[in-house]
Amino acid sequence: MNKSFVVCALATALAAPAFAADTFTMDPEYTIPVFEVQHLGFTTQRGRFDKTEGKVVLDIPAKTGSVEFTVHTNSLDMGSRAWTIHVSSEGLFNIEKYPTMKFKSDKLIFDGDKVVAAEGQFTLLGVTKPLKVAVNRFSCATHPLNKKYLCAGDIAVTLKRSEFGMNKYIPTVSDEIKISVPVEAYRD
Repeated sequence: MNKSFVVCALATALAAPAFAADTFTMDPEYTIPVFEVQHLGFTTQRGRFDKTEGKVVLDIPAKTGSVEFTVHTNSLDMGSRAWTIHVSSEGLFNIEKYPTMKFKSDKLIFDGDKVVAAEGQFTLLGVTKPLKVAVNRFSCATHPLNKKYLCAGDIAVTLKRSEFGMNKYIPTVSDEIKISVPVEAYRD
């Protein structure tokens, strides 16, 4: 057997695990976080953030991966100009001082070949805390219209805003915020 063939085959076999992971870029048109909070004990108020960016690295066979996700809080939309300005102010999202919030995870949790959760660090209002998010409906496939390969899922988490220093109006406005993010990310 040719020695150079053996050396090439061995080098390829050793390098293969390094290429097993795929990198995906989140599609900002379809990755739009929404949140809800109980307001004065009367209603559930909802808002959304219109600008996001992020990367996902997945190695499904090895059951590993990572996520870096940024939400531009200065893209907040509450459905009315006055309400958006109020929720953007100091004491709440304070978008002038903190124009982004971020989630970074190096620990994805799998059930078989499906990601079901991610554990990482979440930064809001300059405060960083551990956070675990649930991943529902995770799947990877070729998009039926544009024929690009993507992975997608619905992210959900409930957190206490006071843990990040967002204390204004508690308890009349709930301390608990529910966040949902549909994520669609295309393989680079």
